[in-house]
Amino acid sequence: MRFADKNVLVTGAASGIGRATALRFAAEGAKLTIGDINQEGLEETAAAIERPVRVQRYDASNTPSCQALVAAAAQDGLDVLCNIGGMLDWGPTVDFDEARFERVLRVNLFSVFALCRAALPHLVRSRGSIVNMASTAGLSGIPYSLAYSASKHGVVAITKSLAVEFAARGVRVNAVCPGQVNTNMGNAAPPAGDIDWSLMMRHAPKLAGGAAEPEDIASTVAFLASDDARKISGATLAVDGAQLAG
Repeated sequence: MRFADKNVLVTGAASGIGRATALRFAAEGAKLTIGDINQEGLEETAAAIERPVRVQRYDASNTPSCQALVAAAAQDGLDVLCNIGGMLDWGPTVDFDEARFERVLRVNLFSVFALCRAALPHLVRSRGSIVNMASTAGLSGIPYSLAYSASKHGVVAITKSLAVEFAARGVRVNAVCPGQVNTNMGNAAPPAGDIDWSLMMRHAPKLAGGAAEPEDIASTVAFLASDDARKISGATLAVDGAQLAG
């Protein structure tokens, strides 16, 4: 019960890693606010928790919507922000137009900035923490993933910059960098176009068992948010089955 009586906001909570993270924090006693654009999925997550949860639909591509989510979550204070929400769009770069590139950055990067910026005054008061969801694509170049990789490199930069800026005020900021994860997003059908699959497979997990499960990532998020990680800030923790090791 590491989060008993702690107020925790989890975005992207309608499915996948976000849902697993919400369930993990609930199991450890947190008072939860969960957000996503998918209202039906949010209701399913809330029902699975089986105790009161604040549910708020929000649009990650819209800054006022991100700000409203934080305001709702922080009505009784805020101790932890988990920026899990995001999207994946990939394919051959020559076929990837500017509108697609901009949408990926707005959802994956601009929203993290907006949510962190809105949450930080509350987290300074509580001496709380932020856990951002980056990716191995934020630590290495991934072919055919220019926009996604750019967005996740940006999340890593936000994480490190805020960790330094707010360290003296007691706020910790870390990022989890998953490799392949067994979610609907991670298992989506590949895009059309000329894909060199031998090049792609260089970035496959090497640990026996292949892809991680959402619960593997959720446990890492909970660790970084907890007092067990009280001396960890500015970290980018890869959960990738040795994907980046060689």
